[in-house]
Amino acid sequence: MTDNKDLVLKIENVGKDYMLGAVSGDTLKDALKLRLNKSKMNEVDVAKLHNRYFSALDDVSFVVSKGECVGIIGSNGAGKSTLLKLISRITTPTRGRICIDGKVASMLEVGTGFHPELTGRENIYLNGSILGMKRQEIDKKIDSIIEFSECQDFIDTPVKRYSSGMYVKLAFSVAAHLDADIMIMDEVLAVGDVKFQHKCLNKMKEIAKNEGRTVLYVSHNMDTVSTLCDRCLVLNHGKLAFDGPVDEAIKLYNGSEVKTNTTADFAKYIRPGWLQRDDIRLTWAEYGSSSYDEVVSDKLDINFKYICNKPVTKVGCRVELIDEKVGRPFATQVFYDVAGGEANDTGSFKVSVDLTRIMNGNYKTFYTLFALSPYDDGIDLDCVSGLEININRPHEEGRLRWRQNSWGNVKL
Repeated sequence: MTDNKDLVLKIENVGKDYMLGAVSGDTLKDALKLRLNKSKMNEVDVAKLHNRYFSALDDVSFVVSKGECVGIIGSNGAGKSTLLKLISRITTPTRGRICIDGKVASMLEVGTGFHPELTGRENIYLNGSILGMKRQEIDKKIDSIIEFSECQDFIDTPVKRYSSGMYVKLAFSVAAHLDADIMIMDEVLAVGDVKFQHKCLNKMKEIAKNEGRTVLYVSHNMDTVSTLCDRCLVLNHGKLAFDGPVDEAIKLYNGSEVKTNTTADFAKYIRPGWLQRDDIRLTWAEYGSSSYDEVVSDKLDINFKYICNKPVTKVGCRVELIDEKVGRPFATQVFYDVAGGEANDTGSFKVSVDLTRIMNGNYKTFYTLFALSPYDDGIDLDCVSGLEININRPHEEGRLRWRQNSWGNVKL
């Protein structure tokens, strides 16, 4: 990283903006409709229509050296695929500069570069040509490509009859045998079987270590990221949130580095990509008692702190319990009108979660702040992965125990 002659990729203050809304019609009819609508708008509204942008990436900078395996992780919508498309030259950055020293081979979507009517063998030549391989080079490597893809029996069958897994096997095999300096993979291995995933990961490690080629790998599978990569980037809403060791990046992504048994700091927590609002943010959560690493009663007190980024009122809190065994929501409790304030205001609130109907066991939690719309539809403003709960109430064997609520649990 310190020797500039080993750099193969340099990203400097890169940003990518997309215009929201329709800017042109796909057909003559759509174009005329759009033009008619604009004619009915004043100049201010027309200007607003053409000045609504979404920043998929904003001020991203990093460098990658020869032979590095770099993981790129983040929630959906964080900007991972956009970044790879910029590096692959599929699209251009709105601002900033990307410097690449060498040939790039990318697999961004299943089946990209394949023609469904052509056979697997014909598509090897087609895909290889798209990736920059000469025919003589493909001729020398085609036997190895077919063998690695495990598609020998179907290589002369049109790929429109291939499964998505077979598509990936063949496409990866072509890309892996290309003498590219940078190999880019965007989550495509997720559709392959486990055995072939391990085979691909071993191949990528081999070409990075033995051939000095660089690998950029995007995945939501943290096990494969930790296995393959020796460095990791975390993207959050288009910004580079972290660049460093893989273990620390995964902890930040999962939110585990900000938690203890009884407290959680959400100030730097990576929010999910679907969350589009930032009116209010949870900054802290802690159990009401330091002994709550094991709950032995029917009530759990949780203290929260928050900050308002915008004026907001009548904010509620939803506490969800997730059964660790099945991984699905087990119970939800809602608390209304617990937070609010003006921009830059901070505050706190306390909730008491009723565990009367919850059986003993280990549970994960999610905390969601929401506001009610005029139609009483909850609008989620913040969502974080909360503290884990171990419920272990004492029970006298041989005695029937009824909960006090009408819908109680019966335990023999």
